[in-house]
Amino acid sequence: MADATQTKTGAAMPALLGGLRVVELASDRAAYAGKLMGDLGADVIVVEAPGGHASRGYGPFVDDKADPDRCLWWWNYNTSKRSVVLDLATEAGRADFRRLAGSADIVLEGEDPGVLDALGIDHTQIRADLPGLVWVSVTPNGRRCPELHEPTTDLTILAAGGLVWNCGYDDHSLPPVRPSGGHAQHTASAFAVMGALTAVVHRDVSGIGQHVDVSMLAATNVTTEVSSVDFLYRRATNQRQTGRHASEHNTMGIQTMTGDGGYASNPLGLTTAGNYQAVLDWLRELGLEDQFPEAFFLQMGIDRGGVSLKVLGQDVEATEIYRAGREALYLIASQLTTPEFFVQAQQRGIACGAVYAPDEALADAHFRFRGYPVEVEHPELGRSFTYPGLPFAGEAIPQAIRRAPLVGEHTEEVLAELE
Repeated sequence: MADATQTKTGAAMPALLGGLRVVELASDRAAYAGKLMGDLGADVIVVEAPGGHASRGYGPFVDDKADPDRCLWWWNYNTSKRSVVLDLATEAGRADFRRLAGSADIVLEGEDPGVLDALGIDHTQIRADLPGLVWVSVTPNGRRCPELHEPTTDLTILAAGGLVWNCGYDDHSLPPVRPSGGHAQHTASAFAVMGALTAVVHRDVSGIGQHVDVSMLAATNVTTEVSSVDFLYRRATNQRQTGRHASEHNTMGIQTMTGDGGYASNPLGLTTAGNYQAVLDWLRELGLEDQFPEAFFLQMGIDRGGVSLKVLGQDVEATEIYRAGREALYLIASQLTTPEFFVQAQQRGIACGAVYAPDEALADAHFRFRGYPVEVEHPELGRSFTYPGLPFAGEAIPQAIRRAPLVGEHTEEVLAELE
C-alpha cells in the first residue's frame, strides 16, 4: 500500500489518500475511479470473480500472449490496487464481502441495478449495519432513473448525452463522430471520485455516510462545453466543426498540415499587433513574403493594434485581416516540421499546439520534465514498462504507481487483515 511518500526534505508524510480504504467491485464502468484513488495513495481492494474479471480478457496482451495477467486494459485501469477473489454466488463469498465492506471507507461499484440486491449485498442492505459507509454506484442512467434496464454502450451514452453531436466535421452530410477510449466511463469515474471524497468529508464531520449515485449520461452531458446552456438560455443549437469547438456559427479552421505530413493547431489565430508583427517577421525570415500576396493585411493588423475576436463576421476589414493571419500561418507551417512550427510559434508568442500521436506525446519534453511517463516494475515478467503517470504533483502525492494486481494476488493477505 502507498501509505506514505517522501517530501523534498526526505521526511515521510502520509500519501494524499493514505489511510483511506476503498473496496471496488471490479467493473468496466468504475475501474478508472478506483485507479485514481489508488494512485493517490488509497488502499484500493478490487474484488474479482474466480478466474478474474471479464475485462482481463480484453486485448491486446503483452507479447501477444492472451493471459488474464497480461491484459493491457487491466494494467491501465487497475494500477495501485490489490486483488481479492470472492465468489459472490456463495454465502461464504458474500460473508467475506460484508466483512470487507465493514473495513472500508468507500465501496465502489458499477453493477447493473438489481444485481447486487438479488445477492443481498446492495447498498441499502450493507449500509443498514454500516451507517458511516460511503457507497458509490456508477450506472448508465443513475439508480434513480426509471429507465434502469435499458441496454447501453459507451457510444449510446455519449450520443444521448449530447457529446457526439459536437464531434465531427464541417460537412454535415457525414455522420457525427464519437470520441474514442471510453469517454463516458472516464468522465463518470472522475465525477465518482469527486462525489466519493466529498461524501467522506461529510462523513468525517457528521458521522453519516451516503449513497453517491453517478449517472454516466449526466456526466457526459456536462462535458459538452456550453452546448447545453446555449440551448437552455438562448435556444441556440451548436454545430460540430472539424477539429474545433462546436458553435452556433461556422468558424474558421484552426488546424494545418505541416511540411512533414503532421498537423498543428492554432486555436486563437492572431489577435494582437505583436502577433501580426511576429508573423510578418517570420515570413521574411523564411523568405516567404513574396509567396504571400496578402501580407499587406498583416501590416493592417499591426497598424490597427490587432483584431478582436468579438467583431469577426461583423467587421469586414477585421475579418479579412484575421483570415490573412491564419493563411500566413498555414503557409509557414507547410515549410516546417511539426516540432519546428510548434517551437518557433511559441517562441514568437503565438498560441500553437502540435497534434501528437501517443508515442510523440509521451516523448514530449514538457511531459518528461514533469516526470509524467513513469517506469513501473513487473517482477512477474522480469522487466519494467512505461506507464502514463499522474497529471498533477504535490508533496503528499505518491511519485510512483504500482502495477495492476495478478488475479487474486492479495486474497489471503487481505482476508487475514480482517481476522
